[in-house]
Amino acid sequence: MEIKLSFSPDSPLLAVIAAAKIAGIPLSPDSSLPTGSPPTFLFSNGLELRGTKVMLSYVGCTTSICNFYGHDALESCQMDEWLEYAPIMASGAEFEGGCSYIDGYLLKRTFLVGHCLSIADIAIWAGLVGNGQRWESLRKSKKFANLVRWFNSLSVKYSAVLNKITSTYVGKCGMGKQIVVLVKGKEQANGDVGDKVKAGIDLPDAIVGKVRLRFAPEPSGYLHIGHSKEGLLNQYFAQRYKGHVIVPFDDTNPAKESNEFVDNILKDIETLGIKYMMVTYTSNYFHKLMEMAERLIIQGKAYVDDTPREKMQKERMDGIKSRCRNYSLEENMKLWKEMIAGSERGLQCCLRGKLDMQDLNKSLQDPVYYRCNPISHRRIGSSYKIYPTYGFACPFVDSIEGITHALRSSEYHDCNAQYYRIQEDMGLRKVQIYEFSRLNMVYTLLSKRKLLWFVQNDKVEGWDDP
Repeated sequence: MEIKLSFSPDSPLLAVIAAAKIAGIPLSPDSSLPTGSPPTFLFSNGLELRGTKVMLSYVGCTTSICNFYGHDALESCQMDEWLEYAPIMASGAEFEGGCSYIDGYLLKRTFLVGHCLSIADIAIWAGLVGNGQRWESLRKSKKFANLVRWFNSLSVKYSAVLNKITSTYVGKCGMGKQIVVLVKGKEQANGDVGDKVKAGIDLPDAIVGKVRLRFAPEPSGYLHIGHSKEGLLNQYFAQRYKGHVIVPFDDTNPAKESNEFVDNILKDIETLGIKYMMVTYTSNYFHKLMEMAERLIIQGKAYVDDTPREKMQKERMDGIKSRCRNYSLEENMKLWKEMIAGSERGLQCCLRGKLDMQDLNKSLQDPVYYRCNPISHRRIGSSYKIYPTYGFACPFVDSIEGITHALRSSEYHDCNAQYYRIQEDMGLRKVQIYEFSRLNMVYTLLSKRKLLWFVQNDKVEGWDDP
């Protein structure tokens, strides 16, 4: 049914227009009503609906979007309460008090009602945007952290719709000035993005349209809530810079990996709403990684070490150089071939990078690049008897797959120097690391290794036990 939306120039229609746009309901806006007139839906059959609250309720009831007007009567009534409350956001005297109330309400909530976007969120969003510069000042002041967090999440996820509506109607319907953000020293109105980006968290040296990110969980377990932070942060930057995300599986440890984990990780990524361009596997590059390892041996940047593991670990902790560090090229290549063959002699060896045993950063003290492991690989069978470590494979794969920024938790900060040094020794393009804080929660664990212990020792019923 065709709907004509009529409103006066001073009527706050942002909520109705935004809700209809998100819901996919076509409207024909007409601002010819006299000043002070209530907004009106004019249907092609001659019927009319008047008032912002009524129109929002209609949009919520007619859309196919899940829970847009609540999944039951209680949620619908809660949304009606918020629609009754929304006009307070347009009151100059009560605006800041309203912000304070909503900020407290959002302390432990992502959305105003339920667990997804609804007409209640749209109504309050419109009230904030309608206050133009006043809201922008409060937003920058960080006075209402929960409200700003909620507002920013809507602005990112529904930016295509909300920015266009803001730039079209704010300042043209008597609802305040058009919001302007500073981008690289230039003023730019919302909705006119071009080759710039909106205000928010920046990636260093990022170029719009050329950002390539990766969300790379190891297929040795299921995703947990800590992974979701990294995945969604990659998604945020990909959208912000008009780039894309790929999902490269680090399948370098055949003893811990399975197709079950791969399938479920991809399913969970889809559930999180993360859009990725393609899926790749480190195992696709095993041959090239072996060629690179051999090149580093020839260049004197790597050596084979047959020191027992416990002794090697102690020497690294004490900064003691291995006796194998000065092996000749001939001896290194001989032992390297034993490793490739998976022989008894090869199983006693590993390949280490010749970095800096005197560096205070332990990650640079000749890390292990390759280990023998005769276990069959789930994708490529028994073709290889040796497998690269994550520390060796990751900088190689990131670079050749065109990753521009590698997002890593700050708990791995000390490993950044190793990552950059390995890329330098390999002669590869440098990938910029962007660190974010690890997600920690009280009374629970966010370590896949520790969670696995609970599963394997029957302390919980399984990976899906709350």
